[in-house]
Parts: sequence; C-alpha cells; structure tokens
Amino acid sequence: MTELHYQTLAETCHQLKSGALSSVEVTEHLLGRIENLDPTLKSYARVLADSALASARRLDRDRSSGKPLGPLHGVPIAVKDLLFTAGIPTASGTKVMANFVPSYTATVVTRLAEAGAVIIGKTQLTEGAFAVHHPDVDPPKNPWGAEYWSGVSSSGSGVAVAAGLAYGALGTDTGGSIRFPSASCGLVGVKPTYGRVSRHGAFALAESLDHIGPMTRTVEDAACMLGVIAGRDAEDATSLDAPVPDYAALSAGGLSGTKIGVDWEYISTGVDEEVVATVGEAIARFRDLGADVVDVRLPAEYAQLSSEWALTCGPECAKAHAEYYPRQKDLYGPVLSSMIEAGMGVAPEKYEELEQVRAVFRTELDALLADVDVVIAPCMRSLPPKVSEMDAPTQDEGDRADFIRFTAPFDYSGHPTITLPAGLSAAGLPKSFQLIGPRLGESLLFRLGYAHEGASGPVLHPSV
Repeated sequence: MTELHYQTLAETCHQLKSGALSSVEVTEHLLGRIENLDPTLKSYARVLADSALASARRLDRDRSSGKPLGPLHGVPIAVKDLLFTAGIPTASGTKVMANFVPSYTATVVTRLAEAGAVIIGKTQLTEGAFAVHHPDVDPPKNPWGAEYWSGVSSSGSGVAVAAGLAYGALGTDTGGSIRFPSASCGLVGVKPTYGRVSRHGAFALAESLDHIGPMTRTVEDAACMLGVIAGRDAEDATSLDAPVPDYAALSAGGLSGTKIGVDWEYISTGVDEEVVATVGEAIARFRDLGADVVDVRLPAEYAQLSSEWALTCGPECAKAHAEYYPRQKDLYGPVLSSMIEAGMGVAPEKYEELEQVRAVFRTELDALLADVDVVIAPCMRSLPPKVSEMDAPTQDEGDRADFIRFTAPFDYSGHPTITLPAGLSAAGLPKSFQLIGPRLGESLLFRLGYAHEGASGPVLHPSV
C-alpha cells in the first residue's frame, strides 16, 4: 500500500472528497514529515503551518456541510517563493527582498486556493531565480542523493514533491528551471505555452522568457494542476485568451496515428550515452504504443538562442531588479550581480537582433510541428550531475549554452514541454526526457505522457 505522502494528488483528492480522509489529517501528516525531513532537505523557504491548518479545517467544514468542492479540494500544495502571497514575505531567493511583504497574491496562487488547495509552504529557489543560490542560503538537497544536483531555481519545488513533502508544487522556467529539477528529482514537469498561465504576482527573472507550471509525481496530477492555473488573466497582458481544456480527462488509449519527431544529431551531440539511450528507450515504448517516429531537423537557430541567452535574460533581469540594484548591491550574491551588470551593458540593438532570431526559430518550429505532433529530446546532456560539478568555478558561457540547449530555445519560442520520468539508472539516479508540442498543445503532451507513464510501471520514490 502506498504511503499517504506518496499517494498521487488525484487519489488523495478523491479520498478527501469522499470523506475517507480529512484535509486536517493529510495536512498534519505532511507538516510532520516536513518537520522531520526538511531540516536536512532544505526544500522550503517558509512553511505556512498555521494558515495551512486553518484552510484545512475550513475545507473539511465545507465538505461536511455539502458545499461544492474544488478540483484540488483539501490537497496540500507548495508554491515557489517568488510567487506573491499577500501579508506573507516573498523573498525570491534573495537577501535584498527578505522582508518584502506583498500587498496582493499572485493569480496562480489565488487560483490554487480557489480550487480548494491547501497552500502548505513556499519553496526555496536560487537567488532571483537565476543560476545559483545566494551564498547565505543552503541549497535544497536531492532526495535521491544529497551529493547530486537538485536542479536550478525551482529546486525547492522539485525536492519537496519528490520527497513527499507536498503533492504538487509550482515552479517557473526561464532557461530550464522546471525541467532541470523535474529531471533531477524524477518528476513530471510542465512548462506551458507562454501566456497559457498568468505571471501576475510573480517576481520576474526575464519577463519574455518566464513560464509558470506544475511539478508533480504523475501526469494526471500535473494535468489537474494546470487545469486550475491556466486561463486568461486581465492582470497579465501577455496571458492568452483561449479556452482551457479538461486536461485531466485522460484515457489509456493507444497512440496510433501520432507522429513523434526526433533530431538524432541534436539529441546525441555532446550528450552522455545513458541519456541518448533513455531517449531511445522512450522512442521504442512510444512505437509499441502505436506512434510513428520520424527523423526531423530542429531549426538551427536553437544554437544561437542557447549561446546568447544572457543577451535576453540580462537586460530583462536588470529591469526586474532596478528598484534594488545597484542601490543595494552589497546584498546580492556575485553570480546574480554579474548577470545584472552584464545585462545593464547589453546594447539595445544586440537585444533586438536576438529577438529577430527568436521570431525565426518560433516560426520554423511552428512549421516543424505542423508535420509532426511532438518532438522528443533530452532535458539535460547527462544524468543528474554531482553538486560539485555544477558549482565549479570553471563554468563559463560556452558551457552554460551547451547545458541549456535542450531547454532555453523553447522558453524563447513559447512552445509547451513536458518532462517525463523514465526509470532509474544503474546508479539509482532518475532518468528522464521531454516532449515539445505545438503552442497550446498541452492536451496532446498529457496524452502522450499518460500513455508512456502507463507503459512504464509504477511511480518510483526516493527512500526518505
């Protein structure tokens, strides 16, 4: 029997609605687990025990009195600590914002609460959602092995969900920050279409690249969460006015007629053999499910977008921090400070030139995805690396470009992606891959992900 904290979000919600479980019971269980494990795992920046229990009690009363129950009724969910919460500090991984208390709540957090979720806490993130944690912050520890990287930016969300300290969490992705921790921690992670989910009330890293999406242990759970947070928001001018499908209406049917594109040169050049083999195994599984797999060529502009990502991120990051930087420069860590400084020095014409490259890549990828349903690729060039490798001072622009080439191009284009677990390596590390779909094609990604998950055996959990 699955332990309560490792049940799926959907299963737990069903039991809460039926009365087989109470929200107070589930919330207290997770709070106890957080108290025992998170001093080591470091996934939470702030645990909201009192307000979570108050919400749980109210939701239990609602069920008892026969009130309509939301699609996430009573389920504890975590949110990344760059999402504003009225009256509760939102530090965004920084020291400069340590005492910042927003006067309003981010749209996505409001939508979770309105759907009946219990907001159990705010997860730790890298400084300003950039590359590394502030020097004064102890980074979240990967529950599959503390010596291994837990991903970047949304690492706290990844660790909390993987370790059974939340049933789901929200992450953000600007260059790969939903996909890296999902891949490293063995989770399903969805980077939605740009504009599919409101960014209102989210502290920006780079506004034109930022995406908010769910991180969960199963595809169904991710579909449930995205269905709640997606949709037009008048407070976000970039949010899309498009109907939100019933993402969670998943079926176990085959994939006959589905066409998956693979660019073997893209996915294998400079990529560890185990990662290439993992993609190959996924392809074989999709073929067994009835899908056709065809060779494609990814638009070549992905390489320039990866190598010059800082020309977009830097200026937009500097804009986001203008209230604090350089006036309070001494409160910043050296890595984020360097990105802001570099961004302040980017010539406007260089920024605009890359915007033209972005437009070409988006158009060409749209054309490619008119011929195939999805494209398959790795999330990272290796299995989860050692923390020591990612902290090495030798990390340079070229190395970063190589590392984000499977992620950043799709932040530029705004196409949705889903990261899917693919078992464990011989060393016991999570394996993964991603699917890239057409804009507003999240339902298609969920359908393929659900089929792959069903054919892959039981969901795996770390022993913590």
